[in-house]
Amino acid sequence: MGFEPTTPTLARLCSTPELRPHSVVGLMTESGPQRKRDFSIQEQYPLSGTTPHITAPHPGLAHGARTSDLSGNLSFQRTVPAPMSSTFDEHLIGQSSNKAPAGAAATIIDADQTNFMADVVEASREIPVLVDFWAPWCSPCKQLTPVLEKIVRAAGGRVRLVKVDVEANQALAAQLGQLGLPLQSIPLVVAFWKGQVLDLFQGAQPESEVRHFVESLLKLAGDVMPATEILAAARQALADGHADQAAGLFSQLLEAEPESPEAWDGMIRALIALNEPEAAQDASAQVPAKLDSHPEITGARAALALHAEGAKAASELETLRQQSAAAPDDFDLRLKLAAALNGAGERAEAANTLLDILRKDRNWNDGAAKTELLRFFEAWGHTDPDTLAARRKLSSLLFS
Repeated sequence: MGFEPTTPTLARLCSTPELRPHSVVGLMTESGPQRKRDFSIQEQYPLSGTTPHITAPHPGLAHGARTSDLSGNLSFQRTVPAPMSSTFDEHLIGQSSNKAPAGAAATIIDADQTNFMADVVEASREIPVLVDFWAPWCSPCKQLTPVLEKIVRAAGGRVRLVKVDVEANQALAAQLGQLGLPLQSIPLVVAFWKGQVLDLFQGAQPESEVRHFVESLLKLAGDVMPATEILAAARQALADGHADQAAGLFSQLLEAEPESPEAWDGMIRALIALNEPEAAQDASAQVPAKLDSHPEITGARAALALHAEGAKAASELETLRQQSAAAPDDFDLRLKLAAALNGAGERAEAANTLLDILRKDRNWNDGAAKTELLRFFEAWGHTDPDTLAARRKLSSLLFS
């Protein structure tokens, strides 16, 4: 289920065409990352050995079971003694009589001995290909395949999924075993790129791990998931002060990935920037419970709490300035002033007000000034420029 707006503000952001990023992916595709790198994965077979080594220039992609040495070379144990070829042998694997261009093929297909070369090896010269080796009697396969299909569909045609039923294609499985693929244990997912095996994982994996595997594969192929582009565009829009546009982008991202903590964080912060606290609170309430402790979510909720506190305090800002100037040692007053400054968007001055308290008395009120400053950092975001600047000052003060 995608993101379902339950307030007028959220409904407007989700339904207004100009606020939804229908053109963003197209724009990002035209000007975004291109495939700049040629990955040549060389298969090296020892003259007397029985273990082929498939050496990848970018090790560490796989998240499942595999055998590897410290250099990153993947070692696939052969199970059927046979002469090894340095390339995939079309006569051994099988050859399709009608090879369609990779771009013309479906995103998710089934393969057998007649089309494996065309739809996997040859197609991977143009697009990364995942091969899901499965069987009808395999329970973990039934868990993994729907996850693979979901993520591949979300990739929007940038990666292909080819499913091979090893029960129905025992000859093909045996021949691939001769080439070194560890098909003794399924499910097995093998990534092909530029006609070569790039990496693999075995066993059912959580959706987050499978998504990371696919994202890493696309990265090595010089591409990214569409959701990555939308997230980047949404964050940039928010940073540029276009909160309406950012909220629309985050909304579409949540429809595709309803468990994305980055998308929920961005949506809440965009609504705060629009001064829509009710809508932001509604979005916060819709965050899946499993994400409650995620740093992105705790930070967004801290920002929402500070916004509510600061909005009230900001109306009294000038009065608090005058009172604090008249009584510089009244730390309770200065604590309220910091909250008002933050509510008014004057982050640097808010942080400096709390740092002034710490310079005079670090332990005042059980370290209340430091606690409030750390709350500001969480609400602003730990990579925010204002956070980084204030954190440096805090470190200098505490360790001087």
